[in-house]
Amino acid sequence: MDYMTDNKSPLQFPCPYPLKVMGKNSHEFYAEVSAIIGGHIAEGDEVTYHSQTSSGDKYISITATFTARSQEQLNRIYQDLNQHELVVMTL
Repeated sequence: MDYMTDNKSPLQFPCPYPLKVMGKNSHEFYAEVSAIIGGHIAEGDEVTYHSQTSSGDKYISITATFTARSQEQLNRIYQDLNQHELVVMTL
């Protein structure tokens, strides 16, 4: 079953949600990821970010944890992130 397309979800909203994004290690990547995620978060909701670079410092993974309000919200975030040229993968 593809939860990203049928809008059904095993999650019960609202819920804390960790979203991991990977891309090339740059300040631009971090800024773009936080801007995209921040654009979908409800006013007053907090987002915490944790990042880790690869062993050669070429790539970075950013985990953003926030309160997810709906499956539709998550779908829009994943869509926007996956369409960005700097993003290699989202989990």
